[in-house]
Amino acid sequence: MRAPSYNHHVTAFLLLLLLLPLFHGHGVGGDWSGDYSKLSGIIIPGLASTQLRAWSILDCPYSPLDFNPLDLVWLDTTKLLSAVNCWLKCMLLDPYNQTDHPECKSRPDSGLSAITELDPGYITGPLSSVWKEWVKWCIEFGIEANAIIAVPYDWRLSPSMLEERDLYFHKLKLTFETALKLRGGPSVVFAHSLGNHVFRYFLEWLKLEIAPKHYIQWLDEHIHAYFAVGAPLLGAIETVKGTLSGLTFGLPISEGTARLMVNSFASSLWMMPFSKYCRAENTYWKHFCGGNMDKRGHNMYHCDEREFQLNFSGWPTNIINIEIPSIRGFGAYPSATEIAEVNLSSIECGLPTQLSFSAREISDGTFFKAIEDYDPDIKRILHQLKTLYHDDPVLNPLTPWDRPPLKNIFCIYGTDLKTEVGYYFAPSGKPYPDNWIITDVIYEIEGSLFSRSGNLVEGNPGASSGDETVPYHSLSWCKNWLGPKVNITRAPQSEHDGSDVQVELNVEHHHEEDILPNMTRLPRVKYITYYEDSESIPGKRTAVWEIDKANHRNIVRSPVLMRELWLQIWHDIHPDATSKFVTKAKRGPLRDEDCYWDYGKARCAWAEYCEYRYLFGDVHLGQSCRLKNSSANLLSHYL
Repeated sequence: MRAPSYNHHVTAFLLLLLLLPLFHGHGVGGDWSGDYSKLSGIIIPGLASTQLRAWSILDCPYSPLDFNPLDLVWLDTTKLLSAVNCWLKCMLLDPYNQTDHPECKSRPDSGLSAITELDPGYITGPLSSVWKEWVKWCIEFGIEANAIIAVPYDWRLSPSMLEERDLYFHKLKLTFETALKLRGGPSVVFAHSLGNHVFRYFLEWLKLEIAPKHYIQWLDEHIHAYFAVGAPLLGAIETVKGTLSGLTFGLPISEGTARLMVNSFASSLWMMPFSKYCRAENTYWKHFCGGNMDKRGHNMYHCDEREFQLNFSGWPTNIINIEIPSIRGFGAYPSATEIAEVNLSSIECGLPTQLSFSAREISDGTFFKAIEDYDPDIKRILHQLKTLYHDDPVLNPLTPWDRPPLKNIFCIYGTDLKTEVGYYFAPSGKPYPDNWIITDVIYEIEGSLFSRSGNLVEGNPGASSGDETVPYHSLSWCKNWLGPKVNITRAPQSEHDGSDVQVELNVEHHHEEDILPNMTRLPRVKYITYYEDSESIPGKRTAVWEIDKANHRNIVRSPVLMRELWLQIWHDIHPDATSKFVTKAKRGPLRDEDCYWDYGKARCAWAEYCEYRYLFGDVHLGQSCRLKNSSANLLSHYL
């Protein structure tokens, strides 16, 4: 899957914390009252968003640059360019037991420094910036250093190996407990992309660490809210592409090299797409009751009858369409060199066969078994799939999510962007790792399916499309976490006076069915659609926010997301708040940056909020438009 760009990822979260010290001892939505200045923020980064440092001494021949302990490995583009083979040794893991390369090992860095810039430097620093600027911004606004806690991890490992090698989930539990003891209040969890899968596994792991009668109590005491941003809840299609043809993460390496590297990481299977109709054996009860397994001792999948009655495992189309040769074995498609060395008349010819595979057939290994004889890497994939996922002692993560038993959950993702949902593969005629090529791609675009050439494709497209990386079908699964009745609001993303806000109240919601608002859209207007519980489980609160045209990489940099998170948390901590969610009736400027010059009226726009106030250094009229009042006073409009 693409390495998400987490630049300014913490923007929204810091905005949440900015106002927390302003209010003390007030009740909030979600049935928790206390001193909200005592909240902590736990940041769980995503794929490839943590620095890895060398823990070895490695001499790199033919290069002036060697690797010494604590040298950056992920990411040091200078060493990657000058000594790529050395760099790969420090990145690769053993594909079977996930141990380090014999000549070099790498470990994740710790603290906020691990997630600020991946490759610090005058040129590379800004290009690889993650949260650096916003940590600086947080300091400028007086947020205490112990209020924000990063929990980086080795994103190359499977969940069970994270615990086995690094005791990551033990440390994460201690982080929550330390934050509560240090600051006196619960934490807000902010996760993006793969970080959501890490948090899900932690919640399941915790069930086996805490007595059942104390599990919910622990969650209520330590976690106030969970913000799931860009969560691939049913997996992501691009992981399949990376497994067969490689994803370069934008680095100056070939796709074949990228495939060799990424396929050594067991985490490459963590976000494989899977069916919403199939579930694995409940591992939690297996520890107490024995559980059901097949004769070979493997965990079993149990699929609803709809899996076999409906097409594509609930996805828009078959995820993989692959052409396999009629001759079995790795030599079925010899390379050009091999062809030149043999008598062409002796080569057996046969028509290739095209096979199609659904999400279920990918996650349960059927697809990989079908091509095992044609790719030397598939044996490794099947081993990892069985050992580290299907037989995981805590959770098989390739199964649908249920709503986590937390008090407050906000699921946020982008929509209406061109997103890959299916691939056509064929043998390339080249040796491994370049032995497969993509011959066509199927995209979802705003409710329709198209091929790479632009032809309309039949299938089951959703009401919308995904965020350019994760399909809508996977992102929107969290709508199933909403209650039986839902309030829907659609509003423009930009500042507005409420005239274009559309509301539907008490819309009936049926499990595993999408919620489709009966609302209009104006052309060239970007909206944000809120789905919020009207009726929910007592003591629980769930909301889903769909943000038009918000890219998976950049959604957390969106000013719209920052504004809405800020307003929601401010609403929660305000003593006069009576509703569960902040009003959507109006959105005016909240910062000086939101004010601008209206050339048509020859004054600052939003005259109710903004005024012309020149300060030395302003170079144009818009810079001199500033808020009349403080943000705290302006926020009183949103109760």
